[in-house]
Amino acid sequence: MCTAATYYSKDHYFGRNLDLEFSYNETVTIMPRNYQLHIRHAADLDSHYALLGMAYVVDNYPLFYDAINEKGLGMAGLNFPDNADYKDIVEGKDNITPFEFIPWILGQCASVKEARLLLDKINLINENFSDQLPLSPLHWMISDKTESIVVEQTKTGLRIYDNPVGVMTNNPTFDIQLFELNKYMALTAEPAQNTFAEGISLNQYSRGMGAIGLPGDLSSTSRFVKAAFTRMNSISGESELESVSQFFHILGSVDQQRGCVHLGGEAYEITIYTSCCNLDKGIYYYNTYENHQITAVDMHKTNLDGTELSTYPLRHGENIFFEN
Repeated sequence: MCTAATYYSKDHYFGRNLDLEFSYNETVTIMPRNYQLHIRHAADLDSHYALLGMAYVVDNYPLFYDAINEKGLGMAGLNFPDNADYKDIVEGKDNITPFEFIPWILGQCASVKEARLLLDKINLINENFSDQLPLSPLHWMISDKTESIVVEQTKTGLRIYDNPVGVMTNNPTFDIQLFELNKYMALTAEPAQNTFAEGISLNQYSRGMGAIGLPGDLSSTSRFVKAAFTRMNSISGESELESVSQFFHILGSVDQQRGCVHLGGEAYEITIYTSCCNLDKGIYYYNTYENHQITAVDMHKTNLDGTELSTYPLRHGENIFFEN
């Protein structure tokens, strides 16, 4: 399971937690403008916007988990089990496989508004990348500097939801997740007030009691509420360091620790990495479960007019500073 979020200060940020029980040896990957992106049932994208994101690269093909493009549009795919429904090829539609979806959108669209136009013609088809790499059931969050949407293809068809909270997790469908927030409308970051009953003297005995009832478990519905509350009440300075730090704290409120989600045997779901992308500057920040030091890759420090992928292996192992 995973969590994605946006955050706006002076600049605009987009990122996610990847929560799994194992890693595919993914790398931070730059796809330059002239990398030939093969599309199975549509014209190849020989020239497109440059992308920067996290990908599992197989046979020189980037299978993106999340990415941003040089125009400031971000997109992430999150697990959507038992709900995602991929279709057969339909004549007259853009028949795109789910593993092509992120570069297909980010390669051609500079904004959510432009993405909506492509989504009108999209049909996400049921075709595996290979026999060894079957499709994952996914839904997607797409965000720019002004708005965010969620894209879900279920048995009832393709649905696009406006995302006013700037957060997405997993199941159930996004409309139900939003509706569930009604249960928590009384939560506040302010001191708690006694509204229990007249004639009873009740006092606040701890800071933070205005948010009593905020979920703390690791289910997708609880993470949605917790991340939405944290994100929408977050305040930071406007500097890059303060903003990036705050973003990692937002997603840190719902990260997963080894041992808390047991999947059987010796398998435990953990937050393998957390990403934070500056949509304005084209910088990809990340840390990993074993290394909380933030590492950054700046797409504009490479040749974006190139034809070959650039990959940066993730840094693992804690980097601890010892005072002398």
